Amino acid sequence: MLRIGQGYDVHRLVEDRDLWICGIKIPHTHGLLGHSDADVAIHALCDALLGALALGDIGKHFPDSDPRYKGIDSKILLSHVMQLIREHGYDLVNCDITICAEAPKFRPYIDEMRRTLASVMSVDIDQVSVKATTTEKLGFTGRREGIAALAISLLQKSTILPGGQ
Repeated sequence: MLRIGQGYDVHRLVEDRDLWICGIKIPHTHGLLGHSDADVAIHALCDALLGALALGDIGKHFPDSDPRYKGIDSKILLSHVMQLIREHGYDLVNCDITICAEAPKFRPYIDEMRRTLASVMSVDIDQVSVKATTTEKLGFTGRREGIAALAISLLQKSTILPGGQ
């Protein structure tokens, strides 16, 4: 059985914050504002994974009203989501992320992003796609006010039962 999920997230760019995208720190003049580290790409990916199994969204599982998640590394959230996916008897077939931003340029970091995400999710790198695009200077991303990310995931029923049986 196959299940598809999609995710979308947006965060505002601000001064005096680090920019974390796909689990790695990107050198830039601004970072993303959020309760956690504001990794917009991982947040979209978590929503895609959760959505594939109708488990709600990232806000349901990690509410910004909960002080435990203040400043948390989004890789921890992704690891927890993958644990939920496996507990429900599913495995990742593949995922695909698109980052929408005018700046910085992400191409030099794509391979490291893919390696990082694959490692956190305990999957092969060829199961993880990361791309970046601009919005041709249109909208809030074009004005460099924020960064958006879209993600899609495909899950399949595991051939190994949860618990390794």
